[in-house]
Amino acid sequence: MAPQQEGAEGSSWMSFLPLILIIVVFYFFFIRPQMKKSKDQKKFRESIQKGQKILTIGGIHGKIVEMQETTVTIEVENGVRFRIEKSAIASSTADTIESK
Repeated sequence: MAPQQEGAEGSSWMSFLPLILIIVVFYFFFIRPQMKKSKDQKKFRESIQKGQKILTIGGIHGKIVEMQETTVTIEVENGVRFRIEKSAIASSTADTIESK
């Protein structure tokens, strides 16, 4: 009876193999790239400087005129100024022009 028990243990291990493979694929195709993108975005937001032209997540183009710890003041057309959170900055307009 010992050989039958070993076969049963092997089949139970094989039943978990597809689940393990799905988890590994999910990690490498979804979780890992999202973590990298988030890390790059955080690094970008920390590197922004006064005078840099930016694009907000709402689609507003502006130039940074003042920086605080968590917010920035941007200037858009005709001297209109907005104070926005740093987390609302999507990219530098130079980046968006290069990607087109």
